[in-house]
Amino acid sequence: MTAKRARNIAFTAIVLIAALIWIFPLYWALTTSLRSENRIVSEGAGLLIDELNFSAYISVLSNSKLPIWYLNSVGTSLITTVIVLVTGMMCAYALSQLEFPGRRALYLLVVASFMVPVPALYVAQFVLMNDLGLVNTWWGIILPQLIVPVVVIVYKQFFDAIPKEMREAVLLDGGGEFTLLFKLYLPLNWGITAALAIITFISAWNNFFWPFLIATSEGMMTIPVGITQVNDSFGVAYARMMALALLAAAPVIIGYMIFQKRVTEAVMISAGVKG
Repeated sequence: MTAKRARNIAFTAIVLIAALIWIFPLYWALTTSLRSENRIVSEGAGLLIDELNFSAYISVLSNSKLPIWYLNSVGTSLITTVIVLVTGMMCAYALSQLEFPGRRALYLLVVASFMVPVPALYVAQFVLMNDLGLVNTWWGIILPQLIVPVVVIVYKQFFDAIPKEMREAVLLDGGGEFTLLFKLYLPLNWGITAALAIITFISAWNNFFWPFLIATSEGMMTIPVGITQVNDSFGVAYARMMALALLAAAPVIIGYMIFQKRVTEAVMISAGVKG
């Protein structure tokens, strides 16, 4: 056996072990969700699918506000993604292509925002949302999530790489800045836009702490927050909790399977910028 083949076998084994470690919690959640609550209490969760009891799924779908939580998650995540991409693209275009006083200082401010922990802003953001009357509303959930510096930085790097001659040619033909941005630059970066859209949507979908603070009623909760509502007066409902967790994760898992290549690109872009 050659050294190269041995390295390939070792690498494959490591990848398989990592995949098994990653998928085990999902498998455990599935086996738990398919057992009755009484059996879980008496025997534990178990690791084998030896029972097909769908009562937990029926209970979650019939006795919880899961459809409303889905609507809230999808609605707030989509609106957040669209606004973040549009505003981030326009901000990056201005920083890259337009000349104005303080441009470099503004860009440094965008980069420096990485050093500010997001949870450190929650108190000020909650006070602001409360003063604006946006507590327990979609906009109260959305507005604090609209500042995503990685989007501005990635778009600016792309705009910086576009030859100046293309910009000058469009301007000579009578085109304006919006024509340049949306009819020339945007079609050239659909791949980057798709990757940034995916990572922004997933981040908004998985956000727990801010929606937990701002949503004060079950009808305004998102999926991650709604999962915490499955406990009852007799204790933790493990089967229902796992069923709800799987139902909550299903859109993200399906989306990953469909857009696997774009998700990988998004992770690489994010890691490259933050690194």
